[in-house]
Amino acid sequence: MNMHAPRPIALFDMQAQQSRIRAELDARIAHVLSSGRFINGPEVAELEAELAAFAGCAHAVGVSSGTDALQIAMMAEGIGRGDAVFLPAFTYTATAEVPLVLGATPVFVDVDPETFNLDLADLERRVAQVKAEGRLRPRAVVGVDLFGLPADWPAIEALCAREGMFALDDAAQAFGGALRGQRLGRWAGATALSFYPTKTLGCYGDGGALLTEDADKAALYRSLRTHGEGQSRYEVLRTGMNGRLDTLQAAILLCKMPLLAEEIASRSRIAGWYAARLAGRVQLQRVDAGYESAWGLYTIRTPRRDAVAEALKAAGIPFGIYYPKPLHAQPAYAAAHAAGFAGGPEPLPVSEALCHEVLSLPMHPYLTEAEVERVCAAVLPAV
Repeated sequence: MNMHAPRPIALFDMQAQQSRIRAELDARIAHVLSSGRFINGPEVAELEAELAAFAGCAHAVGVSSGTDALQIAMMAEGIGRGDAVFLPAFTYTATAEVPLVLGATPVFVDVDPETFNLDLADLERRVAQVKAEGRLRPRAVVGVDLFGLPADWPAIEALCAREGMFALDDAAQAFGGALRGQRLGRWAGATALSFYPTKTLGCYGDGGALLTEDADKAALYRSLRTHGEGQSRYEVLRTGMNGRLDTLQAAILLCKMPLLAEEIASRSRIAGWYAARLAGRVQLQRVDAGYESAWGLYTIRTPRRDAVAEALKAAGIPFGIYYPKPLHAQPAYAAAHAAGFAGGPEPLPVSEALCHEVLSLPMHPYLTEAEVERVCAAVLPAV
């Protein structure tokens, strides 16, 4: 056994973080177990206050997952049959499945080849096309802050205001990111968060939240997450869902909140180490002035993606491919994509190309510069 072998590099390292807060985790969990308040315990309201304060927004509503956050936000807008919901083709399935669950039609939009976020020109074109055909009502745009990079929210909000559409921020990978000095959570009509364990703020199960400036919307989200209840448990005002955040998960997140700003800064520093070594050899996600990525994932683009993957495998370094197939090419969405326009489905060339060329490298707040060097030493000869 080689006693001097370097430690394995993790794609996401939750153990390093846990070791810092283990005593507090144990105490918080023990308190919930003793209280017996496993649903809507006081920790949920405490977490909501901390989330809102961190984001600089008025209201936070804890829910059961990032997917349920998207669904509750769309239910609150009455989005359903006959409505078009515009969203990027290059993202995770949750963004597209929610409109379909509600009976609406997802309209897939291509992404920018350098930021990987919504292509605003393609979005404008597809909204105009839907309006011209007249079969669907343009109702919402879901912008995704992909890999932690905020979408162009001023432009998306301006388009939505002009067209009478709802702007919804899918910030599942980006909590802690900022645009023009304003953290995500105050942009768009509502912001959906995911607390899946590998996110910038992750629990030890499923969890999510909605952030909003609108007090009436926050009250509606709270009703919808609890079966549409009113002032009492057995007053049912509307059709809702079972979308509550567990008290245990809220307690875990409360232990992690004090680390979040420090960890976002660490992610940014690590991204800088990667960029210093990889810029000019592979394509990096472009981050424009005024944008602060949360670096939920560190993703490179190269036509030699398969060779890089093999080199990383040989070096024992983990990686991820987010995403191997664009949404409009997924079997679950083929019919919706075909139905989006009367003329039939259209190609989305950038989304299709990215799926063959992107690869995500290890990214978490506890990577060392030496570990980044090891990752890059495996990548560079392959490109």
